[in-house]
Amino acid sequence: MGAKILCACANGSGTSLMMQLTVERVANKLGMDVTQVHHCALAEGTSTAKNFDVVCFPRNFENMFDAVKASGKVVCIPLKNVLSDKEVEEKFVENGLDKKFAK
Repeated sequence: MGAKILCACANGSGTSLMMQLTVERVANKLGMDVTQVHHCALAEGTSTAKNFDVVCFPRNFENMFDAVKASGKVVCIPLKNVLSDKEVEEKFVENGLDKKFAK
């Protein structure tokens, strides 16, 4: 079953959309099976994160996803540079997502 990935930022329009495009590029490069990549505002992200396998967000909002991370059911990926293919790829590989969701 493919990964469901959420990209959240403050307002859910600019940064999260750019993060979504980065995540899609990296997932494709890594050969990951992804069924959904959704971008949204933090308010939606914190309340729906439990419905996703992976949640990506700017590092400065990390504490807002503490409860989701503590559940152990969702991989939380805080990013310093949400537009960095290199950083997203490193975090995905570090967390074993490239193997867990391999095509």
